[in-house]
Formats: sequence, structure tokens, C-alpha cells
Amino acid sequence: MQLIPAPAGVLEVDALWQQDNPNDPNTDTVALLCHPNPLFDGTMNNKVVTTMYRFARDNGMHVVRFNFRGVGQSTGEHDYAEGEVVDAMTVLQWIAEQTNARKLWLGGFSFGGYVIARAAEQVIEAPHVWGLSDFEVSKIAMIAPSVEKNNTSDLSLPADKTFEIYGNADTVIDPDNMQEFAERLGLAVSVVDGAGHFFHGRLSELKKLLEQHSFAEH
Repeated sequence: MQLIPAPAGVLEVDALWQQDNPNDPNTDTVALLCHPNPLFDGTMNNKVVTTMYRFARDNGMHVVRFNFRGVGQSTGEHDYAEGEVVDAMTVLQWIAEQTNARKLWLGGFSFGGYVIARAAEQVIEAPHVWGLSDFEVSKIAMIAPSVEKNNTSDLSLPADKTFEIYGNADTVIDPDNMQEFAERLGLAVSVVDGAGHFFHGRLSELKKLLEQHSFAEH
């Protein structure tokens, strides 16, 4: 764990570099992961985020997760997704300084699913603003994304690189709304039958689905 400078003070970051080397010659992809809503005890150690972390690690990616402002040792206050997108971009700028890897696997769960989508949008549409013009988004994983309390009407994502996974027994975010969101944007979707919002008892299935979607040929 380390603390990095950020607009709201510092952000607590957990980075895993393959071979303990940020510039490992065999690693070209970095996974950045965003956690669920801090107002409901969401942190980077959430089980779904940890499942994404293990997936990325086990498939040869560098992996970076972090606590949003006001969570853990990260300073500042919850900012209802606005400041959290800036947090994600700040971590991406830090990643750019640490490693030569330039492909991004972007994953987020629940509130973090919405934040990672907005961050992906920035990398794709305005990379020059952030000094990230040499980055390429390879995949965007939205796990039970918060598409109800956050406005997705103007969200623009590459359908061929983005996928959504949710459980049809989710009682936090309406499965019908997640399905409608995916259909509107033309995203690939996997529905885990009987799984709730936190995928209790279904994390191994989730990991397999992450692999299937991430390495699917389009």
C-alpha cells in the first residue's frame, strides 16, 4: 500500500506489478479497479473487486486498486461520482509514471462500475487533457454497475470492448435496468442466475466470466 498525491490530498493505492517489476518486458496490460459505494462501506478490499484483482493478476496483468477519497487512508470526502472519476484519472496518471505498459483493462463494481465507465470515456475521448494519449483501453468490465442513481444517458462506451455482468437476484440495482442499459449501449452481457448484488458464493463463476469476456474474439 502507498499514498499518492491527489486533488483531495492523497489516495491509498495497492499496486501489484508482475515479477515485482513495473516494467516487466512480458507485461503490456495494467488493470485498474474501482470499488463500490463508500457510503455503504465499499472499499478496494471488497470481495468482487478482489475477484477482479485475482483474475487480472493470474492472467499476467499488472493490477492497481485504490480507495476513493474519504475511504481508508485516502483523504477528502465522498463526491457522488464526480470527484471519484478524478480520483481514477489521478491513479491512471500515476500508473503512467510507474510503468511502460500501455494497455488498460478497466474494471468496476457497482458504484465503481459507473466510475470506471466515466474514466474509460475520458481516456478514449479526452486523453490529451490528462496526459494519457499513449494509453489504449482494451476492455471495460462493468460488474453490477450502478446505472440507477447515476446518469448514464450521455455515457459513450465502445461496445466491442465493454461488457456487463450482473446477477438476476440483485436487490440493490434492478436487473431490468442493468439489462436495459446494456442493450441501449449494445454491450455483451452475462447474467448469473440466482446471484445477488455481491455474488455471494458465486465469485468463482464471476472469475470465469471475466476470463471469457476479456479474451473473447470480436
